[in-house]
Amino acid sequence: MLPTALVRAAGEGQNPLLPADYDIIWSLVCTAIIAFFFVKKILPVFTRILDERTEKIEGGLKAGENARAEAEALRAEIERELVEARVEAARVREQAADDAKVIAADVKAKAHTEAERILDSAKRQIEAERQQAATTLRTDIGVLATTLAERIVGESLADEQRRQRVIDRFLDELEAQTDQAPQKVGGATEA
Repeated sequence: MLPTALVRAAGEGQNPLLPADYDIIWSLVCTAIIAFFFVKKILPVFTRILDERTEKIEGGLKAGENARAEAEALRAEIERELVEARVEAARVREQAADDAKVIAADVKAKAHTEAERILDSAKRQIEAERQQAATTLRTDIGVLATTLAERIVGESLADEQRRQRVIDRFLDELEAQTDQAPQKVGGATEA
């Protein structure tokens, strides 16, 4: 059937490739209705959806920029605080070292003072004990000398003055011998 319709249309003077005018008009009317419906109903929905997406994307970008700016500010603040903390730590270390030096010097001074006090006290105690020993020794030697003298002489030294003279003379002779004895060592005299 198709070939006969083409032959008939060619015989009437119409181009067989062009549709009839009423088909073109009805196609244009349908296309206009669909286009009107599309422009009035569907296109605004698409535009609104695209606008919302654009706003969300722009909002996300702005939020990202804000977050990045806040992060940069926070990082800068943390770095500044870190630098301040390092400076403070260095200052505290210096202060601690200075305090340690002061404390060490103070402890050394106190120890030195205490050592001198103990040394002086020991010297005084030694001197007092030496004097006490010398006095005790002098008394004991005097008693022994008196007893010895009484036995040698054969008479009593009951007289206090006479006894004191004998003791003093004996001790003087003993001290003279003691002073001369350290100078002779092994038969040779020290210079």
